[in-house]
Amino acid sequence: MALRADRQGPHRVAFEKNKRVLLKTHNTCGICGKPIDKTLKAPHPLSPVVDHIVPINKGGHPSSIENLQLAHWTCNRQKSDKLYSVKDEAPKVVGNRNLPQSTDWASYGG
Repeated sequence: MALRADRQGPHRVAFEKNKRVLLKTHNTCGICGKPIDKTLKAPHPLSPVVDHIVPINKGGHPSSIENLQLAHWTCNRQKSDKLYSVKDEAPKVVGNRNLPQSTDWASYGG
């Protein structure tokens, strides 16, 4: 299994730099719009992660800050490598807040 471009090679350093910028400057999940508690650590489902708005395997840039957003771990897992577009239109990325929130993680005690 090959490593992704944001985990190796020339994009790794830029990705890590932009990850630090996002963690310092953003406080809400780019997918669900709810606040992110940056004190939570993985594997907590509400811990902060960096999401690629346009997934790398769909042509998204691996390290450009314009293609990165802060998200909850669980929101990012639900989004996976999907793009959200409106039917009958050319495929495009629209607000990631269209994701259904199937689980209420607020009561998670892990």
